[in-house]
Amino acid sequence: MLPKTPKPAIWKFIKGSAKTLFVLEAVCFAASYGVYYRMNTNREFRQHIHENYPFVLDYYYKIGEIVGDSTVRQADANYWKHLKKSD
Repeated sequence: MLPKTPKPAIWKFIKGSAKTLFVLEAVCFAASYGVYYRMNTNREFRQHIHENYPFVLDYYYKIGEIVGDSTVRQADANYWKHLKKSD
């Protein structure tokens, strides 16, 4: 039986980096889904994003139009227009 050769340090580094990368990717995916879910269910949050980060909301609307729900942009615009009129 041959004795086990020790693993080079590079393999330990690669294995540790892969684990770290996997965890980081899972955290980023969870955060992205949380923001998407909140934007999808909360019109006031979309208004906050519209006022502070309009490019993010534009990407949200574009994705929605590709997936199939093309009425959200117009519904939000009408709702916010009526809110400004009532103020």
